[in-house]
Amino acid sequence: MRDDEPSDHAATTAAVPGGRASRLLRLGTLAGGVAGSMLAEGARQFAQGKRPRIADLLLTPANARRVADQLAQLRGAAMKFGQLLSMDAGDLLPPHLGEILARLRADAQAMPMSQLVGVLDANWGKGWDRHFRRFSFTPVAAASIGQVHLAETKDGRRLAIKVQYPGIRRSIDSDIDNVASLLRASGLLPGGLDVGPLLCEAKRQLHAEADYLGEGTWLSRYAGLLADAPEFMLPEVHADLTTASVLAMSCMGGVPVESLLHAPQAERDRVAGLLFRLFFREIFEFRLIQTDPNFANYRYDCASRRLILLDFGATRDYPAVIVDAYRRLLAGAIVNDRQAMSAAASAIGYFRADIGERQRQLVLDVFLHACEPLRHAGAHDFGSSDLPARMRAAGLALSTERDSWHTPPADALFLHRKAGGLYLLAARLKARVDVGALFRPWASPQTSP
Repeated sequence: MRDDEPSDHAATTAAVPGGRASRLLRLGTLAGGVAGSMLAEGARQFAQGKRPRIADLLLTPANARRVADQLAQLRGAAMKFGQLLSMDAGDLLPPHLGEILARLRADAQAMPMSQLVGVLDANWGKGWDRHFRRFSFTPVAAASIGQVHLAETKDGRRLAIKVQYPGIRRSIDSDIDNVASLLRASGLLPGGLDVGPLLCEAKRQLHAEADYLGEGTWLSRYAGLLADAPEFMLPEVHADLTTASVLAMSCMGGVPVESLLHAPQAERDRVAGLLFRLFFREIFEFRLIQTDPNFANYRYDCASRRLILLDFGATRDYPAVIVDAYRRLLAGAIVNDRQAMSAAASAIGYFRADIGERQRQLVLDVFLHACEPLRHAGAHDFGSSDLPARMRAAGLALSTERDSWHTPPADALFLHRKAGGLYLLAARLKARVDVGALFRPWASPQTSP
């Protein structure tokens, strides 16, 4: 029944600290390591006749790596805050910290088998293995709050079972507060960066993602919304094996969507087009967005040419007023109507009340760059476009205006996260997509499909 064969995941296991004291101790050890590194680097530079600044001693690649590696080992809220920070703060972060925190969007270590068995015993009861013909203890994936295992029940069901790391749910609020305090005290965060909204959102998002019964509900709801779209496949939730900490789903198979890089151009274009069409339906029809852009959430069934959609823990409902404002923002960007864009962006919550006109225009510049594929006549070639570089330059110009830097609302932050992920995936596939044509039916409420 058991499959204990080692793999790359098994080689990088690490126990998840479950108690508040042990998690706080990890962060305290991290703070000590950062301080020790500062002293050593300072002594080295003084020996060379240099007079280093405190900020330069803090913002070393070694210190940034210490922070990222410890967050990856803690997983849960600590790792999620690093993900959100790397996603939202962008060019405001020191380069070393930004680059290494960005790793947290994909990297995590699996928990050892003994800890995994403890979680399953607690959720399914002792002797749970009698229900399975086969259960692989080697995870096929590991992320910030859980890992995925393949199994086959004795009644023949092939399942993908997501198991939550122990102690994650009860540690969410304290973890995020502790990590934010550590990053502030260490100087690894710019002093003027207001992370308050990120703290609240990271807590709310983690509590939602840590509720696997809730994720099962989102998944079932999504399956109903896409009942008219046979080009998509979604796993089925198996309620008899699902708890708040264990989510049992049908195993979907398929290949990673990135592997289509060597598929014919027409097939790559079709797949990227399907995802953009789905994105517009999510915003303007469903008002419900699966906001996690991880490429691993998409697989492809080559035989049926259907896209497989996975992982609905980061699903968000969007209010009608925000959806309508985004409709106006995109429509305004297509015709370069800055006045309409500004009004829509204000309705979404992008601007502080005291924002200056220069800063307002810089924000609109970023939107215009982001909407370039919608303005393009015909298919936009994501593979050959220099759009990412130009968006980065626009973001850098905005980041120099730190006194007016403003964290956008959570709804905007997560929508951008999803859109940015689709752009990156389309670029990875070197896809050509007529994004403007896909948006056109949604350009006004009266013409929605």
